[in-house]
Amino acid sequence: MECRVLSIQSHVVRGYVGNKSASFPLQVLGFEVDSINSVQFSNHTGYSHWKGQVLTADELHVLYEGIKLNNVHQYDYVLTGYTRDTSFLEMVVDIVQELKRANPNLVYVCDPVLGDHGSMYVPQNLYPVYKNKVVPVADIITPNQFEAELLTGKNISSQKDAVEVMDLLHAMGPDTVVITSSDLPPRLGDRFLVSLGSQRHVRPDGTRTTQRVRIEVPKVDAVFVGTGDLFAAMLLAWTHHYPNDLKTACEKTFSVMHHVIQRTISYAHELAGPGRRPSPPQLELRMVQSKADIEDPAIVTEATIIS
Repeated sequence: MECRVLSIQSHVVRGYVGNKSASFPLQVLGFEVDSINSVQFSNHTGYSHWKGQVLTADELHVLYEGIKLNNVHQYDYVLTGYTRDTSFLEMVVDIVQELKRANPNLVYVCDPVLGDHGSMYVPQNLYPVYKNKVVPVADIITPNQFEAELLTGKNISSQKDAVEVMDLLHAMGPDTVVITSSDLPPRLGDRFLVSLGSQRHVRPDGTRTTQRVRIEVPKVDAVFVGTGDLFAAMLLAWTHHYPNDLKTACEKTFSVMHHVIQRTISYAHELAGPGRRPSPPQLELRMVQSKADIEDPAIVTEATIIS
């Protein structure tokens, strides 16, 4: 049975960000994807110049109403990422709630894009909307450490802290939480990054159980745009295929990320030439070239179960 995803994300003409980072890999894995572009830019904002338009909350409502009028608004998943506007975000919440009333099994996957490394890169007034409205209706969230700390009001300085933060996020609504990156010390050395995940399940007898995992992924000395969108899309796909096995879903997701990033950085260095730092156009994700890795990733990062 086919799965249908409504993806409400940014769009760029050139490169892979937002809907372009999410749609192709999801389609490769057999998902039908309907895309609404929250912004439409010539390219991502890491370039020297960009032009484009931003979709308003009213325009989002009009597009959704058109889908409804034709009775083609039956979705299994909703996927959202970066936005800068509170009214737009609130309209997304309204849409998710309406879709969940029609299909109580719908899964909402949210990347709560607020900031990183101690500072916000969206307007401050988005924070309470994410905390009080978005996270409570989400089923899967993919914050980084800064975003997880911001949403819970608790700092992470140890693995125990991270587990407590993920439990606090569970209590807010989502059954699956993956902290995509953290400042925790990696056991494999400084060239790795620590990520953690937690998934709640309800047993047949009604009791709850939680699976928690830790995964260490190799660092890459470059700035990529669109990786967060790809990550959320791949976590959607692999948790769909492994709904009660977060360990395997994370291993598949992080391995896809590794293959795409390695292929991208190798190509970028080849284009830039010896001793030169690759430019933003050279660092656009090599998505199409990674099709085989997206479909069946060789596992290069192994997750460990933690308590």
